Amino acid sequence: MYEKIVFVTRKTRLQELIERFNTKAQARFYIEHSGSNFSEYEEEDEEYQRSVELVTKQVDPALKTQYVDRKFVPNFVFSKKDIIVALGQDGLVANVAKYAAAQPIIGVNPDPKRIDGVLVPVPATQLDQAIDAIMQEKAKLAMVTLAEITTNDGQRLLAFNDLFVGAQTHISARYQLTYGSRSEEQSSSGIVISTGAGSTGWLSSMFNMVAGIASFSGARAAQPIKMPWNSSQLIFVVREPFASKHSQSNIVAGYVDDSQSLKIESRMPSGGTIFSDGIESDFISFTSGMIATIKPAAEQAHLYTPSTVRQEKRPEATQNLFGLQAAQSRSR
Repeated sequence: MYEKIVFVTRKTRLQELIERFNTKAQARFYIEHSGSNFSEYEEEDEEYQRSVELVTKQVDPALKTQYVDRKFVPNFVFSKKDIIVALGQDGLVANVAKYAAAQPIIGVNPDPKRIDGVLVPVPATQLDQAIDAIMQEKAKLAMVTLAEITTNDGQRLLAFNDLFVGAQTHISARYQLTYGSRSEEQSSSGIVISTGAGSTGWLSSMFNMVAGIASFSGARAAQPIKMPWNSSQLIFVVREPFASKHSQSNIVAGYVDDSQSLKIESRMPSGGTIFSDGIESDFISFTSGMIATIKPAAEQAHLYTPSTVRQEKRPEATQNLFGLQAAQSRSR
């Protein structure tokens, strides 16, 4: 079934410094002159290179191999006969998953001393076991729901963790938000749409903020929502909505699925943006006249996992997301 192993790699901090300063000696001078320890960069780079060499040796010679740097992934075409090995931090797996279609992805942790690695659970010494399990169709693959955003001019962007819709700078974003049958003009610092996999990331930080404000004011806030990776729902949150004569703040959070849509129409002549998973360089310009529609994507990412992850059906969510009156409850 599979004929090729595609290794997706990333530059180490040392490699990025050498690109910036042209030579290792100049990079060393800059780091040490600033008071930092250059040996940390060297040790990190050496460990990564050792891991690259180690995983390469574990591939069966009968299989083809190809190496792709992360910056080329958006333009790389994966084949149905590819097994993808992401060698790096969690963010590398998230970025690869958006472009891998249904191909299995093995997240390999190249440096367990420095990387926790929720999405890269496989040690570099055990890659051969993961490949064998997939080749023999005995592997556990976690299905991860992706978020999809499409625009009225035909553009499309996927997200593994979250989407951001807003302004490129710290100015307020202006737009019309339509959620189900409700619609209102808004001015805010942007909208975050989270997947189940991303519910412990950016979304959780907003829950933390609300909990702190609620504690300060004496109100009661709900606990952060942790959704299963394969949840059929997304969650959107409007950041810092401002109520004025021309903007409202009644729709600040909600669930998005096939029956409950979310549409956003830009009111920004310039500076509007849409990006996913924190990669601002991979964006869609979102200016006046553009309409973005958000929903769970039809395709799912397939992650190899040596142990089970949260894969259960979530009860229908009808509770107030934040336990505050400002957030509307879900309507059918």
